[in-house]
Amino acid sequence: MEEQIRLAAFKWLEEQVLIHGDVLPRKLLEQGFIYNGQRVTVIGRQGIWKPRVFEKIPLSLTTTYSGPYDDFFNDDGFLVYRYRGTDPNHRDNVGLREAMFKQIPLIYFHGIVKGKYLAVWPVFVMGDDPKALSFTIAADDPSAAQLFLHNEPTGYVMEDSTYFKRSYITSTIRQRLHQKSFRERVLEAYRSQCALCKLKHVELLDAAHIIPDSVELGEPVVNNGLSLCKIHHAAFDSNIIGITPDYKIKVREDILSETDGPMLRHGIQQLHDQKIILPKSKLLWPDQNRLEVRYNRFKEVG
Repeated sequence: MEEQIRLAAFKWLEEQVLIHGDVLPRKLLEQGFIYNGQRVTVIGRQGIWKPRVFEKIPLSLTTTYSGPYDDFFNDDGFLVYRYRGTDPNHRDNVGLREAMFKQIPLIYFHGIVKGKYLAVWPVFVMGDDPKALSFTIAADDPSAAQLFLHNEPTGYVMEDSTYFKRSYITSTIRQRLHQKSFRERVLEAYRSQCALCKLKHVELLDAAHIIPDSVELGEPVVNNGLSLCKIHHAAFDSNIIGITPDYKIKVREDILSETDGPMLRHGIQQLHDQKIILPKSKLLWPDQNRLEVRYNRFKEVG
């Protein structure tokens, strides 16, 4: 019974991601879904969450946006997840330990900003360190859930190939967390609108880096970001549009002289010499030094 509910939970999350995108609202997760007339919640007040319909082994783990536990990724790329409290024999910790022995797949929710979570599944408990009061958690590909749910446990022995595969997959999850966190924080700062044209459809907005994250000064911080619609993001990255250190929009001269349809005229050319929309908090305004570096590059291209 529990195996089928887990599979149903994975399927439900897959459907929600198709509808809402990778980052899911907490209210949706708290409501969960109905299985055979029973409501199954996939997240709860405790970080280690076991719905009422489950007997012992949890369904999900959560790292909150500003929670009491210092979960982190270790040098091997795996998540170090803290015990519930300090008692290794607390029922939640015992449940995770059994999940490790049986290699039962779980869901991991990572808080990106307040009330929004990136969902990762399946994840598995790989290690238990009572001295450090923590478990080691790794992500795997979707086929792993089916494999382990239909095999009886014979004791937990991990093959090297599984270890390295999980290390790689979990490392990519870590990168996604950074990217999604950057996007959500930038869009939140700009009140979910394009800083150039005020477009408010979140599905059409990106968090654009002023300085690319692959170079110096390219940290994923709000001051290095701009909330841009997809057209203006592409125009900014292509140096069709530049932004001065005093927050003024400049359109490249050859583009200003072009004659084309209404999109070019109203969507780009009319932005010339306008000021960008700024976050309410001055602490979150684009860094002027970074803008200067980027604007100099724009002038060189122009």
